[in-house]
Amino acid sequence: MEADARTGESSTPEDDRPRNKDPGLTLLSSEGSQPAKESVTADEPIVVNRQAVEKLTEGLLSHYLPDLHRSKQALQELTQNQVILLDTLEQEVTKFRDCNSLLDLNSLFTEAKFYHTKLVTIRKEMIMLHEKSTKLKKRALKLQQQKQKEALEKEHQREKELERERQLIAKPAKRTT
Repeated sequence: MEADARTGESSTPEDDRPRNKDPGLTLLSSEGSQPAKESVTADEPIVVNRQAVEKLTEGLLSHYLPDLHRSKQALQELTQNQVILLDTLEQEVTKFRDCNSLLDLNSLFTEAKFYHTKLVTIRKEMIMLHEKSTKLKKRALKLQQQKQKEALEKEHQREKELERERQLIAKPAKRTT
């Protein structure tokens, strides 16, 4: 066998039996209750029949493979659910951002309303001041015209008085020859 070829020993019927490296274990005979004639030593390799290995492998796989497939399906389902949750979370984050932007818009509209009210108030004050200044200009013009009229009347009155005084002054009589 392969193990014999490595060690250089010849093959015997006892070599076909499985061997164990544990020196404390002994092989059982075919009856199952009697210990085998020889015990297995630690330095001897274990030789196992290839068909037995294949059957044990098949049995092991048939025992664990359905559980592994179920675990794989469960993991795929969890991964799929996780992707769905991440998408949902992304949508919720987007909604929150939109809500925050709406709050920002609301504050901007509130601020715009405040400044609009302020502008309307300033405009009203400017219109009122314009009306007052127009009235004051008219009044100033009237006062100026009235003063000019009074000054003109005073001048006219003075001229009359001067003329009257001239007339009252005695005139020398003209000689007739």
